[in-house]
Amino acid sequence: MSATDITVMLADDQAMIRDCLRLILEDQPDISVVAEAADGAEAIALARRLRPDVCLVDIQMPGLDGIEVTRALAGPEVADPLRVVVVTTFDLDEYVHGALRGGAIGFVLKDVGPDLLVEAVRAANAGDALISPSLTLRLLRHLTATAAPVGRAPAQPLSDREFEVVRAVARGRTNQEIAAELFISLSTVKGHVSGIMTKLGLRNRVEIVAWAWEHRLVD
Repeated sequence: MSATDITVMLADDQAMIRDCLRLILEDQPDISVVAEAADGAEAIALARRLRPDVCLVDIQMPGLDGIEVTRALAGPEVADPLRVVVVTTFDLDEYVHGALRGGAIGFVLKDVGPDLLVEAVRAANAGDALISPSLTLRLLRHLTATAAPVGRAPAQPLSDREFEVVRAVARGRTNQEIAAELFISLSTVKGHVSGIMTKLGLRNRVEIVAWAWEHRLVD
């Protein structure tokens, strides 16, 4: 493992699934699996001790489930949250909604294929969010229809440029794509995203997406 590797913890109660995930991830030159957990309590303990860059967490595990693990590692009350991506066979709305409200930065199905799984890990490490495409529209419509707005009213009003960035984030654009679309530098995009989260009282890009949909900023 080099100093620049993305370190990953796997949490899944099935050893075969953990083996498959490990093979997919460690086939990449920049990703190293540093821990495996077979249940929720073990996942929390390992993650807090090792602080991997990304935690891949299954939903259904003995003891504490994946949503409880996510809340313990990345929830609103966690002072220094870890980056959690939920990886599961189950695409039930309550799982997706619960995981993302609990602080997960991504949600992918186990059948998405190796490329999207690797992309989800790299996106989480970069602070971006990735949700399986088959879930995104359904999830956001659910959030728009049922959830109270995330975060408080802006401490300061968003600028026109910040609104443009919010809309781009809500459409699933990466920082690089936003920079290209708006003809600004990557560092400027990152500065806008950070400023938006500060003004809205949000913690990550998933919450920016939810906020945008809840406030009808995207169709």
